[in-house]
Amino acid sequence: MKMSGEEETLSNGCSRSDLSLALEDCMAALDLFLRNEFEEAQARLRSRTKDSMYHALTYATILEMQAMMTFEPQHILAAGTTMKEAQAICQRHRKKSSFSKNFTEEELHAEVCYAECLLQRAALTFLQDENMISFIKGGIKVRNSYQTYKELHTVLNSSAYSQGHNHGHFEGGVKLGVGAFNLMISMLPTRTLKLLEFVGFSGNKDFGLQQLQEGSKEGTFRSFLCNMLLLCYHTFMSFILGTGEGDVHDAEKLLQPYLQKYPKGSIFLFFAGRIEEMKGNLDAAITRFQECCEAQQQWKEFHHMCYWELMWCFTYKKHFKMAYFYADLLSKENCWSKATYMYMKAAYLSMLTADDCLTFGETAFTLFRQVPGLKQKIAGKSLPTEKFAIRKARRYLAENPIPLPAPPLEMMYIWNGYTVIGKHKDLTEGMLKTLDEAQKKLDSCPRTDLSIDDQCLLSLLKGLCLKHLGHQEEAEHYFTLVLCNETQIKYDHYLVPNALLEHGLLCLEQGRRDEAIKLLEAAKQNYKNYSMESRTHFRIQAALHKARGTRENGTHVPASP
Repeated sequence: MKMSGEEETLSNGCSRSDLSLALEDCMAALDLFLRNEFEEAQARLRSRTKDSMYHALTYATILEMQAMMTFEPQHILAAGTTMKEAQAICQRHRKKSSFSKNFTEEELHAEVCYAECLLQRAALTFLQDENMISFIKGGIKVRNSYQTYKELHTVLNSSAYSQGHNHGHFEGGVKLGVGAFNLMISMLPTRTLKLLEFVGFSGNKDFGLQQLQEGSKEGTFRSFLCNMLLLCYHTFMSFILGTGEGDVHDAEKLLQPYLQKYPKGSIFLFFAGRIEEMKGNLDAAITRFQECCEAQQQWKEFHHMCYWELMWCFTYKKHFKMAYFYADLLSKENCWSKATYMYMKAAYLSMLTADDCLTFGETAFTLFRQVPGLKQKIAGKSLPTEKFAIRKARRYLAENPIPLPAPPLEMMYIWNGYTVIGKHKDLTEGMLKTLDEAQKKLDSCPRTDLSIDDQCLLSLLKGLCLKHLGHQEEAEHYFTLVLCNETQIKYDHYLVPNALLEHGLLCLEQGRRDEAIKLLEAAKQNYKNYSMESRTHFRIQAALHKARGTRENGTHVPASP
């Protein structure tokens, strides 16, 4: 790989290149962004988005971050359009002829920026749907991005490649893309993985993490993004889409230097809160999230992310009035899912006495009835959580509705919250007490066609609490109870594969590995078309990965992309 053009000019001692100056300016804008000076950062970038690929990409990345936090249709549209424009700028700087093997340094940077634009456009699609099929439907975009990163990785490791002045920034871009692809693909459920491998994709989790870790340490333009992706992986992806065991130690190590440099940086205070929450240190988490809200007023989007986490922290503590307060703030201020927020408001009110509800001027019954009417579609898709909330709320449309037994505790399971309370005996015992009260209430009511569904839900949640309290035999009894009633479940079919998943994880804890694999395989193979199916399959895949101790469910995965 022979470098030409720019590198020669630099070696002659001439002034620094446009590329070097652009990267320096973008890093200065990023520094402003991390100091909560969001408008100033955007203004600095905006002036050069029509001619500099790095300014265009950085500006589009900030808009995409905003869109991912707000889910406002106009923000999603603006982010998508701006990223497309950034892609067009990168295209202008890409190599014109495919016959020559000589790249200028600028052309190499154009390739990596172009691939990043494609990857980010695909990531926005995934966030809206949580289903990798929609990610793959971006087909050509994703494939082009993947192939470009593969080729650039080969270039980087080629003996013919000579390092340009901005080599570190280029290498960081390649590590970001190669790491992101390997990590994302490695997490996929087997059926999606097989489809991807058929069309030439492959992923290795350890290699992906290694690439991102290397990229995060270099102090280059992409270090921050590598770091953010690792933090998201440890604190969200592996937690919500895995078995709830994000690597807190690694997350803390990654966060510490940034928190020291940007002690008031909203993004870092948010992750600090999330780490405390995962550890079960709820009071410390609440303090961090409140600090994050107080740190700046320009981007309310960071406040909304904190409100969501604060809502869950107060749910874990069974402070349902405070949880309602944050759900109410979200329903008024944020557009991600009005139906989910309304459902959570109703769910919290359903846990309070009638007198307590009077102080809020709303009733659970009236709020639940509003949920189906708030359904929205983002890019033609409904969010899985929203579909779940709407389906659960539909029972309140009946003339004499049968109340849901413990709706906040059920939604808590969907977001893997039992792994948080499971770290503290008092929190788990408190939740078990609430479930026992719900059980007494269910037992005292006349039987209906929904009684089995409600009983199975309580059995699954009680099993989880008992597992975390070390009462493994009792927990196993409750998981088995769900399976025994499988044929009588009317609507909540998602309970059966999830009971098998939790039973499998329990067996795994006890060293009953073969039994665990059998239960997990049954959960994976025997059930489909149920609520939150995609999320359950992600969790099953993570559990099987853990059970088998192999790279990806027995599939051969190459050590590089």
